[in-house]
Amino acid sequence: MNAGEREKQWMKEAFPVRIQDSCEDNWNVCMESGDVSDQKLFRDWISQVPGSLAPSHLVVAAIQCMRNRGYDVTEAEKYMDEGLKAAEEKDAATLQKITARIYYLLNTALRDAHSDYWKYSIYKDWEEIERNVTFPSIQEKKVDVFSDDYADRIYAGWTGQLIGGALGTQVEGYNTDNIEAVYGTITSYLRPPETYNDDITYEIAFLDGFREYGYEITSEQIADKWLELIEDGYSAEEVAIRNLRLGIRPPESGMHLNYYSDWIGVQMRTMIHGMVAPGNPKLAAELAVRDGIISHSNSGILGGMFNAVLISLAFVERDIRELLRKTIDCIPKDSEYYQVLLFALKQCEEQKSWREAWRKCEKKYEDYNWIHVYPNVAAQIIALWYGNGDFDKTAEIICMEGKDADCTAAPVLNALGIMFGSAVLDKKWTEPLGTEIHLLLRKYKTISLDKLCEVTVESVRQFCRKMA
Repeated sequence: MNAGEREKQWMKEAFPVRIQDSCEDNWNVCMESGDVSDQKLFRDWISQVPGSLAPSHLVVAAIQCMRNRGYDVTEAEKYMDEGLKAAEEKDAATLQKITARIYYLLNTALRDAHSDYWKYSIYKDWEEIERNVTFPSIQEKKVDVFSDDYADRIYAGWTGQLIGGALGTQVEGYNTDNIEAVYGTITSYLRPPETYNDDITYEIAFLDGFREYGYEITSEQIADKWLELIEDGYSAEEVAIRNLRLGIRPPESGMHLNYYSDWIGVQMRTMIHGMVAPGNPKLAAELAVRDGIISHSNSGILGGMFNAVLISLAFVERDIRELLRKTIDCIPKDSEYYQVLLFALKQCEEQKSWREAWRKCEKKYEDYNWIHVYPNVAAQIIALWYGNGDFDKTAEIICMEGKDADCTAAPVLNALGIMFGSAVLDKKWTEPLGTEIHLLLRKYKTISLDKLCEVTVESVRQFCRKMA
């Protein structure tokens, strides 16, 4: 088996675990040992996702990612079985040597000339993107940021995002068939919801910087906020934080020895950029890219653009399907990511049900890890299209699709909150959620939902006054 086939097999065999208690301790375990400890080494090979206990194999995933990115990883794959055996036996001495060998082979891997990846343009910064996209005209006048309506939409957006994150965390890392086998159809929380995860961490860091620098905030300033506030990360963000600590600045921090640069990390954290740039998709996209290049590149940063534009346009668009089309049109058309968006949209337009559309996308992107942007953005498009503005139906679809469900449910439910305001929020979602948000940050351990919304709204108003 190659790395992708092995990941597919693990996914096929993984069934959701019914968890009744809080998962906070699981998150703490992930933070308790240093970067070069044996426990960290073992977890990089074999671990479980804190919120759902889905299996995770980061070293094998790194090999898979490099193949997806158009490199010949045949030599690295030869060491997978030996490494997994050493990890299972807790043989740290052997495992450390194998791991180093694999990473050396990935770092020196040659391009695979037959890979489709190289048929498309590769994007690394905003200037390249801006030259290749025509954004819709600014519609700021349709959004009065000083109005109660704007404040209500921000409240509904953040709340929808927290609902999605809490709901999706309970099933992330599993596929549709296995979720259904254990839970049937998901129509509500599977256990008491928690806000304790890493996804919102980066948005809070951006917002903390935005309060100081406003719309002129740079990648370097956001990166400094990461160093100030964030102790550790996962996959691409972990690599980026290590690079930043070594003095490697953006965009190199998102590319240097970063095997996961096309994963979902930016796509999961750019709703904030849309919320602070209502009706201005170009500005939302630029802010998302400034943030995104800290930890990702190419498809990874385009994924961030997608959700930032989705949220920005949700302030001024009331037709969910037109919103999707307009958002897709803001992605560079010579990118591989754009082809994924078109394929998912085509399935929506041709298939009778979300299941039929999703099966097509599942098959199309089965060689990609469940944390990669491609299958996950396809899941978002399908959930929004077939949910068609219905909050409960959209939540059901996005969770039943599985994959990185917290990182997909959060943006789609944020978009519905922004689009329709707090009227779309049902008590069955909000009352169990509560109003206190728990964070994995040095400076902020908790923040109230009301305070988060207040800071978001007042920061936008502050800089809009200065520009007036």
